[in-house]
Amino acid sequence: MNKAQLIDAIAEKAGLTKADSKKALDAFVAATTDALKNGDRVALIGFGSFSVSTRSARTGRNPQSGAPIEIPEKKVVKFKPGAELDDAI
Repeated sequence: MNKAQLIDAIAEKAGLTKADSKKALDAFVAATTDALKNGDRVALIGFGSFSVSTRSARTGRNPQSGAPIEIPEKKVVKFKPGAELDDAI
């Protein structure tokens, strides 16, 4: 499902116009992004939670030459599904 299809599904299920659904989805994405940038956790009961984790620096390998390379520390977004989502799938 792409963004346009998600907007259509939100409009249909919530009884909103597509324009209002797009605004709601954009607002959700912006609010979630801001919260994660600030190091906060976003929890949606029953659906799941988004959080930021730090992946440690490590030594990797160049697949073409086999030479070792240093991979720097990086922040990554993690999603943990909630119980209701797990059960539905």
